[in-house]
Amino acid sequence: MNLSLSEESRRFRDELRGWLGANVEPTPLFADFDEEFSWGRRWQARLAADRWVGIHWPTEFGGRGASPVEVALFNIEYARSRAPQPVNRTGVNLVGPTLLAHGDDAQRHRWLPGILDAEEIWCQLFSEPGAGSDLASLTTRAVATEGGWVVEGQKVWTSYAQFSRWGIALVRTDPDAPQHAGISYLLVPMHQDGVDVRPITQVDGSAEFNEVFFTNVRCPKDNVIGGVNNGWKVAMTTLGFERGSSSTTGYRRFLKEWEFIVKEAKRRNKSNDRRVRDELVKSWQQVKIMQINGYRSLTDSLNNTHDAALLGACNKMFWSEAHRSTMELALDVLGMEAQILSGQGDAEGTLPGHRRGRADYPVSDTQASFFFSRSETIWGGTSEIQRNIIGERALGLPKEPKAQKV
Repeated sequence: MNLSLSEESRRFRDELRGWLGANVEPTPLFADFDEEFSWGRRWQARLAADRWVGIHWPTEFGGRGASPVEVALFNIEYARSRAPQPVNRTGVNLVGPTLLAHGDDAQRHRWLPGILDAEEIWCQLFSEPGAGSDLASLTTRAVATEGGWVVEGQKVWTSYAQFSRWGIALVRTDPDAPQHAGISYLLVPMHQDGVDVRPITQVDGSAEFNEVFFTNVRCPKDNVIGGVNNGWKVAMTTLGFERGSSSTTGYRRFLKEWEFIVKEAKRRNKSNDRRVRDELVKSWQQVKIMQINGYRSLTDSLNNTHDAALLGACNKMFWSEAHRSTMELALDVLGMEAQILSGQGDAEGTLPGHRRGRADYPVSDTQASFFFSRSETIWGGTSEIQRNIIGERALGLPKEPKAQKV
């Protein structure tokens, strides 16, 4: 592992650090989720204007053709600046790389330009009420018709569906084929009759997640990515990006939270409590493991010696479970104060990666992080599924037996 930087990498880092220092401002308190999203959309357009979104994309599509080292440096500096994440993350981190890997030239030139500046928002239409962890059992179907497809079915836990113009959808196009073989990967236009988006209101009053119902929804025939009935292979590419997109530098967000918890433990005279000290040490160890695993992932990427799906499963399972236990510790340290809705950030500003509370339910940074941590062991592949991947691919264990259908 060589952690030294080249002169070119230093110039890149310094340019980015200067831009962030001149442009990042505190995130305001929003009246509702619509206002927050509009603000985030403007911020992403500002980033994209100077080509600071999707820097790993080719330059011809608005990126910088950044190397893995430059991507890691970007994530480190971005986290350090406490800048808000782009709102079109599904488009930038999942749709764009998948189109670059599996789309044809016409598809890339049609859809890639509108992603980086958030002109066209994207959502991910994978999970269903009966097909979450067992995604291949999905039942949403697309029937071939003259000029395209007709989509019928339901998706759930779809982030930002209410704002999205397009969705990447897994649909069953051959019901008679084996479970994984009859699935296609469609780009579905969301602004049409028959698409019913129903927000799922969360405890803090926001509604990031949605249920989506398709009734006689039309999709052009050229919107299939990677070929008809080849959607499972394309989906695995997308999920690989989802699970491993920030593994090299995500530890920085958790380190900031750990430092805040230590500060609060000292302020409340709990830092001498043996149990609290043990939990703080355990949390610090987990952050360091994330950092080392991130460097290992970056080294493997540079040397092209890694299994992206396996590394993504290992890293995603570890950080999501570690973060969940750390945020439980945070609330233990705060005690009854953790129940008070103050809407306040920590002393140094908003914790990276989390929004401030809203006017109707003004959670603090720590409360927001706690709530979100409860979902992290579920989205992007549950911890149970990650353990199956690790057991089967790394340890050579037999596949988990399927339950009998009745």
